[in-house]
Amino acid sequence: MSRTIDFRSDTVTRPSEGMLDAMFHAKVGDDVYEEDETVQALEQKLAHLFKMEAGLFCPSGTMTNQIAIKCFTQPMDEV
Repeated sequence: MSRTIDFRSDTVTRPSEGMLDAMFHAKVGDDVYEEDETVQALEQKLAHLFKMEAGLFCPSGTMTNQIAIKCFTQPMDEV
């Protein structure tokens, strides 16, 4: 019997036992208050990788693009 794996989106997948276990045991904190150790480690690793002072995790490409546009424009500018 073959098993189908659906790669259309992360919203149609079901986590494996290993994934559930990792999520259950993960150290988590509130990233809004910079209390999530995992996000802090990722941002530090990226800052080091790109030889920058700091890194910033963005949960989506849309958010990343919005931040980039804001960095290079002023209020009332048009893109």
